Amino acid sequence: MDPIYRALIVCTNHTDYPTKPFKTGLWLSEATHFYDELADRNLPYDIASPKGGAVPIDERSMDRRDTVNEKWYNNPTFRAKLDNSLPLADVNPENYQIIYFTGGHGTMWDFPDNEIVKRLTRQIYEKGGMVSAVCHGVSALLNVTLSDGTLLIDNRQVTGFSNMEEKLVRLDEEVPFLLEDALKQQKALYSKSLIPFLPYIEVDERLVTGQNPLSARKVGRKVLEEMYEK
Repeated sequence: MDPIYRALIVCTNHTDYPTKPFKTGLWLSEATHFYDELADRNLPYDIASPKGGAVPIDERSMDRRDTVNEKWYNNPTFRAKLDNSLPLADVNPENYQIIYFTGGHGTMWDFPDNEIVKRLTRQIYEKGGMVSAVCHGVSALLNVTLSDGTLLIDNRQVTGFSNMEEKLVRLDEEVPFLLEDALKQQKALYSKSLIPFLPYIEVDERLVTGQNPLSARKVGRKVLEEMYEK
């Protein structure tokens, strides 16, 4: 019998850009494509966010041609978890062996300096769990310190939304910082795909990161591989 693991999928609550009229929020496929991998193993999961409650979704990510988005967004259980996310303050890290930070630009505002994000990540990691993130969700890892005082990402192989990708989506002037630059400043060993927007992940022991929305499924697959096949 395989062990039963439980995953915590963390989403943003932040919706506003400084000057753009449209809203940000969760990039939907970064939750659905990751979860689609977990669902194949019937892995139990919860969805949480810094404040709890309904997770805002970036309207530009509601791709009707994405059958995985359609499947899970219209799945009553998944949708109920998205609409009633757990407040991070109520989450017990003892219940989870996997933590996964979804992206969407909103995360750049409410993940990096959130003390509960940092504490949960540290606690799950230090008890042998997997820490994973995709796209802007990697910003959650920027300021996570371990019990010995070192940064989680110090000298670790990571990826995340690149400066070039930010420029290409024309939001480099809107975000509070550029994720690629911030990861490098924290001494992470940052790398990216040669061609923007192609799936790309980095794995450094129990740390799995994906560069952009198309990387979410690969992150999910790799997390499961690391958990079950080691």
